[in-house]
Amino acid sequence: MAVEITSKIVGYRIKQQGQPAPAPELSDEDPLTVRIPSRPEGTLEAVSEKISYVGAEGRKKVYLLVSFMPVEGVIGGQRVVIERPVEFFFPSGQLSSEHQWITATMRSLSLAARGGYVTQAVADLRKVAWDKGLVRCGMNRWNKPMFHDSEVAAIAWSIQRILYRRGFLDQEGNQVPVETLVARYAHRMQHGHAWQPEEPPAAEDSAVASASGEASGGPATVGTCPECRGDLIMMDGCPTCYAGCGWSKCG
Repeated sequence: MAVEITSKIVGYRIKQQGQPAPAPELSDEDPLTVRIPSRPEGTLEAVSEKISYVGAEGRKKVYLLVSFMPVEGVIGGQRVVIERPVEFFFPSGQLSSEHQWITATMRSLSLAARGGYVTQAVADLRKVAWDKGLVRCGMNRWNKPMFHDSEVAAIAWSIQRILYRRGFLDQEGNQVPVETLVARYAHRMQHGHAWQPEEPPAAEDSAVASASGEASGGPATVGTCPECRGDLIMMDGCPTCYAGCGWSKCG
């Protein structure tokens, strides 16, 4: 729109464009505790694990799936991304009356994962005990058998190992700091493959660990199984094989 100037011009200046308003500072939001309402649609990366354990009823095998997805957050005013487990799944082909508790537990863990407290939930499951004796599952860092207080505890330990190999937990089952998770996800985006735990050094204390039942993660052996030549341990006052066949001297 043109404007007619009738008075004498005594000076002029160029009108400056308005300065853009500064971007508001982002408030911190821990990506470890961001609540995920439900499993997102589509495909998620997943790890399939075959878990084998031996208890009073002999050897059992189950398969579990753990799904992961990237989750955004804000740390120090900067947007960051980490990878979190969001779903624990028990394939339906294994469903039976004795596996109902595993299905229920996986559903509870999935809710805990999406709520941001899966680390504590899995740690609590490792404390579950039953009256059927110890359950052998996995090997510890000294390459000795691990013994757990129940099937629930054995499967919970196996889940911790999955999350450790994925970089979400440390070797003791504790939560990795969020800054480390950010760095590991950035490494994956840069190099095209997930972070991998370093191979443990040769066990310098293996002789000491073998001499101590506590160090080996299980009770002392009391003999050799006549069926499979595995180790015998005392269960309910009776020598029992935990190498795989479930033989017991008491029948």
